[in-house]
Amino acid sequence: MNPLVTIGICVRNCEGYIKEAIDSLLSQDFPHELIEVVVVDGNSTDRTLSIIEKELGESDVKTEIFSENEGLGVARQIVVDNARGKYVLWIDGDMVISQGYIRKLVDFIDQHAEVGIVKGKQALEPGRNLLATLESYSRAAGRMVDYESEKGRSKTLGTAGALCRTEAMRQAGGFDKNLRLYNEDWDMEIRVRAVGWSLCSTDAWYLDYERLGLTWKNLWKKYWLRGYYSHYFLHKKKGMIKHYRMFPPAAFASGIISAFTLFKLTRLKAVFLLPFQSLFKMTAWYVGYVRSDMDSYVPEL
Repeated sequence: MNPLVTIGICVRNCEGYIKEAIDSLLSQDFPHELIEVVVVDGNSTDRTLSIIEKELGESDVKTEIFSENEGLGVARQIVVDNARGKYVLWIDGDMVISQGYIRKLVDFIDQHAEVGIVKGKQALEPGRNLLATLESYSRAAGRMVDYESEKGRSKTLGTAGALCRTEAMRQAGGFDKNLRLYNEDWDMEIRVRAVGWSLCSTDAWYLDYERLGLTWKNLWKKYWLRGYYSHYFLHKKKGMIKHYRMFPPAAFASGIISAFTLFKLTRLKAVFLLPFQSLFKMTAWYVGYVRSDMDSYVPEL
């Protein structure tokens, strides 16, 4: 029997939390005989791979493990090339999916033939510290949008927690192997739309890396890298991101809007710190982007 769902797990150096991610996968109320797991390890230097081998090796889920050292675009394409499932569910090594997550997404996409990608929603649950909570809440607020609206078309679902039709990804030409760290998912989504599929979210919940806690240093690095690795994508997809919306003062204003939205949902007064956090993140993004622009600039002789 061919699997219905291929679980794609692309990881590197996440020994501290990969077991929790796998446990949330194996405890799903979805038949294990309808699941296969394709792991792509980015040459981890810690115990990530041995933990994966142990946890999945002791389960009844068919597993294949590959290695690469060329980035996320390559890693995700390895999953697509080896997927036997009708759908691919992307699980990051630092996330946890809620009970019934796979079943809910499969049921939804089975009932909506026009949908190429469906994703659950980020749970509004506190992280280990205030900064992690703010980051989790702000990411959740950023995805409170109708992805078929004009506004939604400039937003990305992201691969983590997304269930994709294997057919749709292959029709779109697969992942861009030049996108090494960020935006490989957004690039794919744009091309999936272009070949006629729609994108949406549904009520199934997951927890992301923010639950583990954050420091200002880690947050700066994360968004600096986002900016740096967005350079190639934004030159490939000109106009996809309006720079005035990413400019730090605009991010501060956007944080104010998100804060009021989230306060209505959570009644947590700390969300009014979001404008300052947004300002911090987008400053890091711009510094990374400008640095990438400088690194790619070659003066004429």
